Amino acid sequence: MNLDSADTAPGQAVYTRKMLSIYDIWVLGISNSLIWKCRTKQILNWMNQSLTTNHLDVGVGTGYYLEHCTFPSSEVRLGLLDLNPNSLAAAASRSARYQPEVYQADVLAPLPQQSRPFDSVSLNYLLHCLPGDLTSKAKLFDHLGPWLNPGAIISGATILSQGVPRGFSARRLMNFYNRKKIFANTSDSLDELQSQLASRYTDVEVKVTGCVALFRARTPSPG
Repeated sequence: MNLDSADTAPGQAVYTRKMLSIYDIWVLGISNSLIWKCRTKQILNWMNQSLTTNHLDVGVGTGYYLEHCTFPSSEVRLGLLDLNPNSLAAAASRSARYQPEVYQADVLAPLPQQSRPFDSVSLNYLLHCLPGDLTSKAKLFDHLGPWLNPGAIISGATILSQGVPRGFSARRLMNFYNRKKIFANTSDSLDELQSQLASRYTDVEVKVTGCVALFRARTPSPG
């Protein structure tokens, strides 16, 4: 597979070691609270409600959530999936106590075969960084399908441009990020997110906090 996808590269290339060193302060501290109006603690609490001991994290960032989340048991199988090697290294370091399995891959391309599927997956702040509209971005759910067991829990958070309240600062910063291709969410709407989830999963739940949509769903069980 192409690990340097021209389409996906701009959104992940910003995550240099220097950027990752300030990410927790700028994004998880300042931006979430003051601009996106969804505190990091709310995202963490949402994630905690969906964790299993056989978990995959996609779009790992700095590994903050994996360091601070609460798994239901100390015996955890953890997978890390991301295109950016800097993010994978940072997340692997912060979750080292779980001896994570590290996978470098582009979720918008078909993934390699996974012999041991996962029971839960988290995708925090990934969708708004991927290129295209939500219809094309949602292909990642299809690519993740073979990596997930029936009844697996999908959860995550994404910043939307449409169908959610956006203050002046949020609109300005979102426009700047889209111009720089850090974000690609100008057409991402609440209705389309719900539609893409509902077309694939059961027990779909979406909660809006500020301009962030917290979502949760289950893969269909046979029968």
